Amino acid sequence: MLELYGHQVSSRLLLGTALYPSPAIMAEAITASGAEIVTVSLRRETSGGKTGGKFWSLIQSLGVRVLPNTAGCHSVKEAVTTAKMAREVFGTDWIKLEVIGNHDTLQPDVFGLVEAAKILAAEGFDVFPYTTDDLVVAGRLLDVGCKLLMPWCAPIGSARGPQNLDALRSLRGHFPDVPLIVDAGIGRPSHAATVMELGYDAVLLNTAVAKAGDPVAMASAFGKAIEAGRQAFRAGPLEARDMAVPSTPVIGMAAFS
Repeated sequence: MLELYGHQVSSRLLLGTALYPSPAIMAEAITASGAEIVTVSLRRETSGGKTGGKFWSLIQSLGVRVLPNTAGCHSVKEAVTTAKMAREVFGTDWIKLEVIGNHDTLQPDVFGLVEAAKILAAEGFDVFPYTTDDLVVAGRLLDVGCKLLMPWCAPIGSARGPQNLDALRSLRGHFPDVPLIVDAGIGRPSHAATVMELGYDAVLLNTAVAKAGDPVAMASAFGKAIEAGRQAFRAGPLEARDMAVPSTPVIGMAAFS
């Protein structure tokens, strides 16, 4: 079981709710993935009048836990205000905190992120910070009250997969007891399995499923890949070697003349 802010879940896949061809396909994909936590944007819920209400009702009918996010926020004030509004709308202290610093790469503004996290943690929020793989930033986020970290492995929606495995390994090694959830940049189930094999606790993704040719089948594939990666990590995979090592013993082999 994975414990996040005192809440236990069986699935290690967190799934986004944007960009799907239709609400029905989104619902099918969430069910097929086995995800127990889904991210929801406040902008999605509060825009479109009755449409927003129907969307929220659909999410509630799936029996999943909602993780609101501050997607699209570019300042501390905007992110904090959005988080407070999300708490009122969704009735949860959980918040996925995003403070975007670059319009092109959607890289987090780590300075604003730490400041906003400090404010929200002090006001009783359970903060899920979308951050980079920087060790110093990670430490600062933990210092201000975050109980978990959500580092990216590549820019949001890029589908590139892990760009810096050494940095991800280092982050895992420096914070062995902190839940780490890879967020952003995952494009294929194999990418998800790779980060889970490093010992990461979960993966959050959206675009790779929502924009797939068959979102429902892809959601199922990701669920299985994440479970396989976790099982492989627990089993203790072999480390890479510089030279070949025979699997058949060479001592005591028969000699033929």
